[in-house]
Amino acid sequence: MRLTEDSKIKIKEGFVGQKMIVLPPNIRKTFTGNPLLSAFYLTDIGFYPKASHHERERKTGAHEYILLYCVDGEGEIHINHQYYRIKPNTFLIIPRETAHRYKSSATNPWSIYWAHFRGTNAEAIYNRFLNDGQIQVREVPYDETRIKLFEQLFSVLDYSFNIKELEIVNIKLQHFIASLVYYKQINPVTFDTDSVSLSIAFMKKNIDKKIKMETLADHLGISISHYIRVFKQKTGSSPINYFNLLKIQQSCQYLYFTDRSVKEISVALGFDDQYYFSRLFSKLIGLSPLNYRKKHRK
Repeated sequence: MRLTEDSKIKIKEGFVGQKMIVLPPNIRKTFTGNPLLSAFYLTDIGFYPKASHHERERKTGAHEYILLYCVDGEGEIHINHQYYRIKPNTFLIIPRETAHRYKSSATNPWSIYWAHFRGTNAEAIYNRFLNDGQIQVREVPYDETRIKLFEQLFSVLDYSFNIKELEIVNIKLQHFIASLVYYKQINPVTFDTDSVSLSIAFMKKNIDKKIKMETLADHLGISISHYIRVFKQKTGSSPINYFNLLKIQQSCQYLYFTDRSVKEISVALGFDDQYYFSRLFSKLIGLSPLNYRKKHRK
């Protein structure tokens, strides 16, 4: 089908309301000798609202990783002949030195926040973004505080390119990207709906009780043998050992923040035998409950 004249239009930048900052080469050179910047630093950053006809192609890739975070509209990204669709509240990171092309939808143009970044930590964050080593469009709920953080980066860079301003901008940019890449880990309750996660949540809710294995398995409606198997596959621990570990972790809070006796704490966590509790605590923590309190309160 013949392309219309309108569909042939390609715009790299220059959209109404856009924001864009490109750090000059002399500024970037100062990053390599700065311990706060050398591991992770931005080179370009921007926001393109309703970017109609936006299209960009780099046949040999870019020297930096490229974050594309869409908050409205939609578009497509091609990386090494692989096709990815991006829509509101999704993001993707394009690897460095990799051929790619991306463009906004002709009928529903995207609004995207984007950033180019480099450094050894940048590579590590990119690897965390991958799903089993593969690029994947990731979904994250819209968060106004995340957008405000990005806006703050612009305001600081608009003010100055001095070293302290650049340091805080790069620290905040890493925080911004981490809020996307690590969203699942930051918000485990939103994502962890598998049987083991539900069981752990049940344990935490009943941390003050003594629960049998049968009760834990019945709560999920599965057999004990199946429950033990899937629990150990995910956590590397048996359910009872994991439950006891949660109890000991809670007891550390009691020892640090309250004046409860060891006996009172053991009872509060469902242990019938104070001395069993103390032995278990010493085994897992490496100190007796009283020595833990004495050491950390001091």
